[in-house]
Amino acid sequence: MSVKNWWKESVFYEIYMPSYKDSNGDGFSDFKGLSSKLNYIENLGIKGIWLTPFLQSPKVDNGYDISNYYEIDSTYGTLDDFKEFIETAHSRGIKVIMDLVLNHTSTESKWFKEAKKSKENPYRDYYIWSDEPNNWESFFGGTAWEFDPITNQYYYHKFDVKMADLNWQNPMVVKESKQVLKFWLDLGVDGFRLDVINFFTTEGITNDNPMNDDGIQEHLHDVNQNGVKEAMKTIRSTVDEYQDRFIVGEIGSDNIDIIKQYQGTELLDAVFNFNFGSISEFSAQRIFDELQSMEKNMSNYPTLFFGSHDMPRLIDRLAKNNPKRAETLAALMLTAKGVPFIYYGEEIGMENIEAHSIEEILDVQGQTQYQLALDNGKSDEEALGIANKHNRDKSRSPMQWDDGEFAGFSNRTPWIKVHENHTYINVASSEIDEHSLLNKYKTLIALRNLEPALQYGDYNQLSFLDDVISFTRTFDGGTIKCFFNFGELPHHIALEENEHVLLGNLLVEPDNYVIIK
Repeated sequence: MSVKNWWKESVFYEIYMPSYKDSNGDGFSDFKGLSSKLNYIENLGIKGIWLTPFLQSPKVDNGYDISNYYEIDSTYGTLDDFKEFIETAHSRGIKVIMDLVLNHTSTESKWFKEAKKSKENPYRDYYIWSDEPNNWESFFGGTAWEFDPITNQYYYHKFDVKMADLNWQNPMVVKESKQVLKFWLDLGVDGFRLDVINFFTTEGITNDNPMNDDGIQEHLHDVNQNGVKEAMKTIRSTVDEYQDRFIVGEIGSDNIDIIKQYQGTELLDAVFNFNFGSISEFSAQRIFDELQSMEKNMSNYPTLFFGSHDMPRLIDRLAKNNPKRAETLAALMLTAKGVPFIYYGEEIGMENIEAHSIEEILDVQGQTQYQLALDNGKSDEEALGIANKHNRDKSRSPMQWDDGEFAGFSNRTPWIKVHENHTYINVASSEIDEHSLLNKYKTLIALRNLEPALQYGDYNQLSFLDDVISFTRTFDGGTIKCFFNFGELPHHIALEENEHVLLGNLLVEPDNYVIIK
């Protein structure tokens, strides 16, 4: 029987911090704005919130470049605002986990500023330095090494040049990280989403990475280093000093055999499997294959998601001009075995924004790819096209609350443009339309919150036949059957004795579903 945990009973809601609700008219979301929308989140049925980074940062990468682990970035308010948000969320039965980046810091961090001063500085070994760099590449493109003229050495940055990687071989880095975890746990956070945790540098700089036949570097030595699991165990044991906390990790890999290694009682409670969550175009077969793969390979609960701040939105990738399919994908995510994560705005059908000039691309990854394209002789138009493909900000536009000038997000121009379709795709209009996607999400989440079989049930049947994904989940004597028709023809589902329809219709039309108890 499955062990009961609050996070297995929860539908999570990812909030991209700059983009949810601005309370003070500076164009950025903040904690007071978030607090004002907790009623909406509670009514949606959400039991867990994941907040992207909100700690002090120059925001080269929108907060994933932390300069102070103990300070709220002033853009988002004060520590008191944060405490009020946590207390209000908890009073509504909503847990809150925070995004935490422990594999690198901003170069504006006190630690790095000290480390640069001399090779003898006490903070020097908080980071990774070399007289001669190897061939490791940044995941944003180009070399992962930057020359520092003060000490005539190179420092290592797996991401942007202004994000220096921490040296997890140094016991002081481990000690500092444990203190950071405890600080936020003491303030009441219910857990952490750990950023690209398998990228920790735990054995320093080793061999050059090999190149494949296409001239693309294979990241063999700079990720999944020996010692990463020990670092995770340290994090786990620290978090376990507090009751009922949850850790979910981003694993930078598409290999299920690697992903599953980081999940377990001494490691992470759950990991994000982007093989399922980030498929680039709709394929019912691919979705089923990934459900099967997770059932076969992941002993603990998988995560279920079709969107996040790092990928194009669900609608654009998987259900363009097909609201029925968007609803059916939501139904599958909320009834399959695992922990569902909804990306803000997904519940009303928000779509990507597109940049029409490089000035509209604020994302560092998009900017880097634009410059690399120019350096490789591409025209400005070609470079912009490449940058748009890599621009993660397309899925980060402000939440669309109403049809006002700035979508009810702010009373002034936001940090990034609002989608033009906010005049008809917004919360206000969705709430009064009983057939809206938003109200379908509410119904589905309410069902999941009510039925233990949808929280804890194992599969006793998982199949794919004639473009219909179906599964049966059972728990403590309760059984739920789910059918999702992604084909071109309707299918009739027969009820057995004592069964009844919870949602949907027994004649399952294309891109529709039925849930039976």
